[in-house]
Order: sequence, then C-alpha cells, then structure tokens
Amino acid sequence: MSERIVVINPNSTEAVTAAIDAALRPWRMAGGPTIECVTLAEGPPGIETQAHVEQVVPPICRLVRAREDAAAFVIACFSDPGLHAAREATQKPVLGIAECGLLTALTMGERFGIIAILKASLPRHLRYVRQLGLHARFAGEAPLGLGVVELADGARTMDRMLEVGGRLREAHGADVLVLGCAGMAQYRGALADALGVPVVDPTQAAATMALGAVRQACEEGE
Repeated sequence: MSERIVVINPNSTEAVTAAIDAALRPWRMAGGPTIECVTLAEGPPGIETQAHVEQVVPPICRLVRAREDAAAFVIACFSDPGLHAAREATQKPVLGIAECGLLTALTMGERFGIIAILKASLPRHLRYVRQLGLHARFAGEAPLGLGVVELADGARTMDRMLEVGGRLREAHGADVLVLGCAGMAQYRGALADALGVPVVDPTQAAATMALGAVRQACEEGE
C-alpha cells in the first residue's frame, strides 16, 4: 500500500507551496509516509474570496482523482476549498487544514482566536466555525491586512502578527491562536514564544492527522 500523503496548495503561488513544504519537514520521518507538496496551477495567486474558493473545487477534485496512488490528501488552504467534493472523489482520507487546525486548538486551550489575512476572510471563516459547531469556544478573529503574497515580507508580517495576536489574547480572551492561512507557518514558533500562548499551524495539524490515518490504514492492511 502507498504511504504517500499529497498536500495540495490550492493557489498558484509557488512560494506558498515552498513555505508549506518547509513547515512539514519535521513530519518527514525515517520509515514514515512520504509527504509531497504540490501546487494547483489552475488556482489564483491566493484564495482570498468565496469566488476563489469555488473556482478551485473542480481542479482539486481532478487532481485527487488523478493521484489515486496517494494514501491521503491534505487541502492546504484555511477555507478548506473542495473538501467535501474531494472526499466524494476518492476513498482515501482527505483532510482540510482549517477543520484540523480548529479541532487541534480545542485540545490546547478553552477559547481559540484566528489570525486571518484580510478582513474579507472573516465572514467566510465565521460561517465555517458555526458549521463545525465550535462557536461556543470561539474567542474571535482579526485580520493582518496582508494578502497571501505579502506574507513573504517577514518583518512586516511578524509585526502585524504580534499586534493582532496580542489583541486576540488580551481583548478577546483567546488562550490559543490558530494561523488562518497556510502561508503563515514560518511564524508559528516565534509568535508562540512572544505571546506566551499555544499557536497552531493548521497545515501541521492536518499533516499530523493524515500521518495517523495512513499508519492506521497500513496496520489494518497487514
């Protein structure tokens, strides 16, 4: 049985895929499943609107159907675009980073806050929090005011994350923070150290669950 986990970046920005790949290096273990990060060439530069979310659903499903050699898939976008459609396209596990990141946050604190990229993302994320039935544990969300491509500006992004994360902690009572974009992974450790609260990178959370699902399937197949 294949032990390859395919992590799909639904936007077309290769720098985001590279950041995702770097964030998952510690999850690549000797004897463990291979983790392959791929870019959806048909995607927009960033998934920043509901129209972008809906635009990438068909190509995500095509990619999943074409990669039946994979043991599991991770959709690495905080909007979880095409998650349910992709689950209908394969018998393999398909995990969305938002769902996995939020569920992981529940194990690390009482009330989670989300750091988003743009103000326009907030209504979309709030709908998802309600859909998952997690609103009672939701402290709040605040945007950086930076697009996906702008996250590569390290100093500027970190300054904004400290400001926004600190506000979610102090004003909203968040005792765990979730990064609301796959392109934020490189800032997780420094942000957690600076703010003194757990910070969840959702792609890492999804990869952890994918690894568990693949190893369980392999054990059952023996």
